[in-house]
Amino acid sequence: MEQQVVEIDDSLYSRQRYVLGDSAMKRMAHSAVLVYGMGGLGIEIAKNIALAGVKNLTVQDGKSAVIQDLGTQFFLREEDLGKNRAEASCSRLAELNPYVLLTALPSELNMESDLSYLTKYQCVILTEVPMTVQVQVNKFCRQQTPQIQFISADVFGVCCVGFCDFGDNFEIIDEDGEEPKEIFIEKISKGNPGVVTCFKNRVHGLESGDHVTFREINGMTALNGQTCPVKVLSPYTFEICDTSGAEFAPYEHGGIARQVKMPRTVSFNSLEQEILNPTLLTPDLCKFEAPANLHLGFLALHKYFEKFHRFPNIWCVEDGTTLVSIVKELNSELINKIASVDEDLIRLLSYTCLGGLAPLCAVLGGFVAQEGIKAVTGKFTPLKQWLYMDCREVINKSDAATTAMFTPRNDRYDAQRICLGQRKCERLAQLKLFMVGCGAIGCEMLKNYALLGIGQKQQGCITITDNDLIEKSNLNRQFLFRPADIQKPKSLTAANAVLQINPDLKIEAQQHKVCPQTEEKVYNDAFFEQQDIVVNALDNIEARRYVDSRCVTNQRALLESGTLGTKGHVQVIVPHLTESYSSQNDPMDESVPYCTLKSFPASIEHCIQWARDKFESSFAVKPDLFNKFWKQHGEATEIITKLKNGQSLDGAVQVSKMATNRSATWCQCVQLARLKFQKYFNHKAKHLLHIFPLDTRMQDGSLFWQSPKRPPIPQEFNIQNSLHFLFIVSTARLYAGVFNIPVTTWDTSVETIKSIIEDMKIPEYRPTNKRVVTDESVSKPAEDTTGSGDDLLDAANRLQASVSGDKVNQVFSPMNPVEFEKDDDTNSHIDFISTAANLRGAMYNIESIDRLKAKRIAGRIVPAIATTTATVSGLVTVELIKVIDELPIEVYKNAFLNLALPIIVLSEPGPVEKTTIKEGLTVTMWDRWEVTGTADFTLQQFLAYFKDKYGLEVTMVSHGVKMVYVPFMPGHKKRLPQQMVKLLKPSAGQRYMDLIISLEGAEDDDIACPPVRYYFGV
Repeated sequence: MEQQVVEIDDSLYSRQRYVLGDSAMKRMAHSAVLVYGMGGLGIEIAKNIALAGVKNLTVQDGKSAVIQDLGTQFFLREEDLGKNRAEASCSRLAELNPYVLLTALPSELNMESDLSYLTKYQCVILTEVPMTVQVQVNKFCRQQTPQIQFISADVFGVCCVGFCDFGDNFEIIDEDGEEPKEIFIEKISKGNPGVVTCFKNRVHGLESGDHVTFREINGMTALNGQTCPVKVLSPYTFEICDTSGAEFAPYEHGGIARQVKMPRTVSFNSLEQEILNPTLLTPDLCKFEAPANLHLGFLALHKYFEKFHRFPNIWCVEDGTTLVSIVKELNSELINKIASVDEDLIRLLSYTCLGGLAPLCAVLGGFVAQEGIKAVTGKFTPLKQWLYMDCREVINKSDAATTAMFTPRNDRYDAQRICLGQRKCERLAQLKLFMVGCGAIGCEMLKNYALLGIGQKQQGCITITDNDLIEKSNLNRQFLFRPADIQKPKSLTAANAVLQINPDLKIEAQQHKVCPQTEEKVYNDAFFEQQDIVVNALDNIEARRYVDSRCVTNQRALLESGTLGTKGHVQVIVPHLTESYSSQNDPMDESVPYCTLKSFPASIEHCIQWARDKFESSFAVKPDLFNKFWKQHGEATEIITKLKNGQSLDGAVQVSKMATNRSATWCQCVQLARLKFQKYFNHKAKHLLHIFPLDTRMQDGSLFWQSPKRPPIPQEFNIQNSLHFLFIVSTARLYAGVFNIPVTTWDTSVETIKSIIEDMKIPEYRPTNKRVVTDESVSKPAEDTTGSGDDLLDAANRLQASVSGDKVNQVFSPMNPVEFEKDDDTNSHIDFISTAANLRGAMYNIESIDRLKAKRIAGRIVPAIATTTATVSGLVTVELIKVIDELPIEVYKNAFLNLALPIIVLSEPGPVEKTTIKEGLTVTMWDRWEVTGTADFTLQQFLAYFKDKYGLEVTMVSHGVKMVYVPFMPGHKKRLPQQMVKLLKPSAGQRYMDLIISLEGAEDDDIACPPVRYYFGV
């Protein structure tokens, strides 16, 4: 049967489309998935798959909700206790995505079940299912044609497992989801094999086994259109096919090699095979033996259940010993036996297996949901085949000595109490936590906090802040929000939603930015000092660095994280122990030379940047300049007089041109747009070819127009060309908006546009000697906005003509500067940028792109998907549990993950760097020296403090940009007897100031010291 064409709702899925691509999204929209087991892990998987947008999602469970479920299952409420978990969760799951059909099956899956109902699904995901049933279901899935993709996963206490079997012949459409690489070519040798050298030794980024196709090669034209496998020789060279034959003429110049994503078929072993000979992913290289031990431990748990019809009792030493003995028996049956069993880990698994941690469910739930998406789309590389993880470090060793601390109390926190103990549960409840940002990561974090009971009403508090409002595109991954919440504040909405999960919490929701402007009155030192921990849920580097600096100043732990598509990171920042976020700098983006953007684009990205700049200049900067000019200078007649008298006025020349060209009607807007087309895409090309004809050569004899420079092709306007027509309409609409001119649907019709422009007289190109910049080191010149001489007189005459016209009020009325908005498809912003970029691309023979990609690049949209967000938030929350115990650095785990590959790498945080000031005195970025003065404390006494304490002379004292004391500056030594209070001038009630000092080092080198907090003592 022919599949129905699926229209992708870009307003909902835009960020996810950039991760998965449209073909994968459409395959997913035709797929059906079953998730069994609606406990903490199952609901996390189902939530992420529902947000992703499968066509049919069935949730199945034979169990009824109990009080302990509320500690991990965020879609159950107290009123659901006693109800079937699948049925109780279904309605809340259905709210996540209107395009997903949710079905609940309230039945148990066991050895007697008729599995024929599974044939309607492309992927089956099992949680909380005995191993014997898992094996039976896996066999059934493998027997079907086509085979059903099988996934199983479980969380037992502080340990978890995920397993994938996608059958004998699973096709991967795209292994990593990265954009295909494009490489400009310097030369290609004739030989067997031929060797490609990259232009200017730029890194190609390919791997052996990749494939590339060629285009635009001059000389060795036989390669154009060919696809060749690659063998990497160096970062700048790679081998291709045999180019020694007569059909391959010698290479001359130019050419681009583009990576080709080749589908790949992989095969999987069955669950039965993998039990005896597991293929293991190792996420934590510090715990290299853990996956193999956990594999045996999980198998032993299932054996224990089969034998005793129960799992080991909570923190029961006898049951732990029994489980260890079962592990040793199973080890003898494995094909690759482990050398020594980690008995401590197996015992922890036994002690905690009846419990569960919400953040561990989030980590595995995000990971497994992504595997489910791979199963139905073929996008990205599946897990081969087991993932085992543990977070045993969350268990406090001193608490573990008192097993009564882990005894259940028949409340919602029992599952985590079994893992963490009562003392730590109480500590979490008392926690004062500040989270910055309530977007995708923020929503997931809040869900984890609610399940853990962080910040409860008696002593704790969660403070959250976010100044954004909810947009429709947020709903795809910010799962606390619903369509009815659009345009409501994120922080307030998230707080209300999370209180539905756990009413015990105390949440203070704010809408301030955390920035220098709020540092004095809102997020001051006193505020930060009240917090136990700070969590970043931000999406920009500048804000992250600022919060990081505030945490360093106030010596507060910070948990930092972020996502980019399927990639994510977690950084643990602990005072006096680790480096901070700002200790490492990301590499700077390579800037594009001005001349490349202006005249010699080599890629569509250059064209989009040019179009974005034109948008800002034409519809934002110039209208804003126009308004400010008239607001500042007043009457036109006075301005004309001043200009005629030779008096320069900033912006007058530009404003006079804008007044002259300002449209008063829709017809004039269209005509202006048509003239812009001619200027940008016809006359510009002709001018370049006038200055640099096609046969122009450089001083060394090489052609001027060779890769990466592309000779332009003047574009001839054709209203029948949809690209040309859309450029005219979008440009005219933007000008109409700036000029306050109403536009109707009829105005933008082909008939209307054609009638306006068909009789226009389009000016011919007139050759000039206007200079074209070719030097890549030259920056964009500053624009002369004042003018002089004839420029001023011309400006005066233009303004005079405008004043004399019959529509003077319309000409000089305020304009409406446009603020770029990428997510409103009705405002023509992206239409202008995409059409302008593609027209410029056509002019330079650069491959065009679709509107969606133009929107991503121009809007600097960060690709995002709920699966990565869930996994990252879970990893962060695991580290939060550790931080409250003030553990040694080796216990904490930074993380890097890429769910596309899939990899998770856990590593020890970087230690804080120590600086030696002198022998016996070392400091770190976390240190702060404190000096307490009095009302009469002088600068001389302040300096003497450091001489007495450290034996070093102070060479400089400053506060912010103010130099308080520099010995060689005139008059500064006279300040020595002055009181610090008078020198620093604190505001009323100010207790201290943070000062920067330098100390005299060896050989007259100044030594940078920790900040000094000076207390006035008044």
